[in-house]
Amino acid sequence: MDYMAFYMFGVVCLVILAGFPVAFTLAGTSLGFALFGYYLDVFDEAFLMALPNRLFGLMMNQTLIAVPLFIFMGVMLEKAKVAENLLESMAALFGRLPGGLGISVTLVGMLLAASTGIVGATVVTMGLLALPSMMKRGYDPSISAGTICASGTLGQIIPPSIVLVLLGDVLSSAYQQAQLDLGIFAPKTISVGDLFAGALIPGLLLVGMYLAYLIIMAIIKPNYMPSFNPSNTSSTDNTIQPKLKLIPILKSLLPPLFLIISVLGSIIGGLATPTEAASVGAMGAILLAFSQKQLNLPTLKTVSQDTTRITSMVFMILIGASIFSLVFRGFEGDELVQELLSELPGGALGAMLVVMAVMFLLGFVLDFIEITFVVVPIVGPALLAMGLDPVWLGVMIAINLQTSFLTPPFGFALFYLRGVAPKTITTAQIYKGVMPFILIQLIALMAIAYWPGLATWLPSVIYPE
Repeated sequence: MDYMAFYMFGVVCLVILAGFPVAFTLAGTSLGFALFGYYLDVFDEAFLMALPNRLFGLMMNQTLIAVPLFIFMGVMLEKAKVAENLLESMAALFGRLPGGLGISVTLVGMLLAASTGIVGATVVTMGLLALPSMMKRGYDPSISAGTICASGTLGQIIPPSIVLVLLGDVLSSAYQQAQLDLGIFAPKTISVGDLFAGALIPGLLLVGMYLAYLIIMAIIKPNYMPSFNPSNTSSTDNTIQPKLKLIPILKSLLPPLFLIISVLGSIIGGLATPTEAASVGAMGAILLAFSQKQLNLPTLKTVSQDTTRITSMVFMILIGASIFSLVFRGFEGDELVQELLSELPGGALGAMLVVMAVMFLLGFVLDFIEITFVVVPIVGPALLAMGLDPVWLGVMIAINLQTSFLTPPFGFALFYLRGVAPKTITTAQIYKGVMPFILIQLIALMAIAYWPGLATWLPSVIYPE
């Protein structure tokens, strides 16, 4: 009975793998184990008495109001065809260079990541828009698929990201709990803004490494990433044509850039909370759609329905995860985890390596929402009690999950692209294409592990103690 908490976690994973909805799996399995534990007299029902207050506190959490607003912003920008306009503009700027279209896809992926923060939406959008054009330009299928998958997962790490909003809220609670466990009754706090600032340099570093790889490949193997040649396209080719016209480029590029800078700058600069900045972003997305003549009642209805559906999924999982973590603590699972991690060889470093490896593997079967709400509250307090920096830990987790979502055979980004890619592109070509980007991710992860200042320097400058 001492390991009942771990048995419950194992059953949850098995039931999720069987295809049952995550939110109801978390809640149902937890309540079932609580009832079983109460029958065996190894679970105190007083823990469940705290459930109403816990859920009420969850619904009153000001930070989490940013989630539906950021989702609305991302969906609205997707419907406003911002990605299509950005891709045309970037192709006009870089298309005549060797590898120019690949560079364009990466930069647009970065901008979409900062605009939407939703990995699946970015990969699918870029797969539908950019992949046919890259194929007609003579690009290697593997490089094309790998570039789209990798640039699509940037939504995990480049702020303002929904992943970072949720992760920041969970880590803030874990950090306070860790300090209370250490006897610090005036605990320090971290905010979503801290995590946004911490993720900015690592995110831009990843983009720079992606671009460096594509430029090197264009130089070494120009036939894999040819520059635009008008003679290679037919008169009926309606894919992206790089025609360099400054005014249309600025018109499509500046509005989303201004929106991103306004949202991100107001949070990092301390001018607005994430919730306030998200409301500005949602309103800015509406105005941007209106300026693109894409705003009408059917579009608004579709965006509202998609936002409601995604938000409901997120919060149902969050409610299920709250029940799970409460029952997990009732079985003294938090103490078991802390004891297990503290006994690992290598101290904090050894514990961190084990946790990152487990999260990487869980990323094959669980979405970032489940991992953020279920796994991080379990291991976060124990790791932070060992002296790890919460911002650094959050950035490491985000990049680790981003790498997991790229890794064959179960990476979510690969499934998203496979769903929209033509049958002429094989699954093996997609897997081959992401391998260099996985290596880049691992190099970036090791660099941030070796130089924590890459994640902690900017927050310390912006938010000095």
